[in-house]
Amino acid sequence: MREQDEARQIAVELLARSRREDEPPLAIGTEQVRRSDGLLIMPYDSVQCLASRNRRRQPLNCRPVLVDLAGGDMRFGTLDEQHMRRSPSA
Repeated sequence: MREQDEARQIAVELLARSRREDEPPLAIGTEQVRRSDGLLIMPYDSVQCLASRNRRRQPLNCRPVLVDLAGGDMRFGTLDEQHMRRSPSA
């Protein structure tokens, strides 16, 4: 099983590689990272949005980064998986 800290670091690197020059820096919303069905679900947004939003009322708006904890495979979630960014209580 891949360690969560290692998976988060790889996700940060994935965000950095996928970012275009005209886009703001992106970061993982660490307070909303969770595990479900063998996946580490890591929502992300721009650094500025993460710093300024009300964490209780404004969920992250993008598809999450998904990490398979058993195999280490990582990818961006699809539109069909957008619901995974929300916590079960959201």
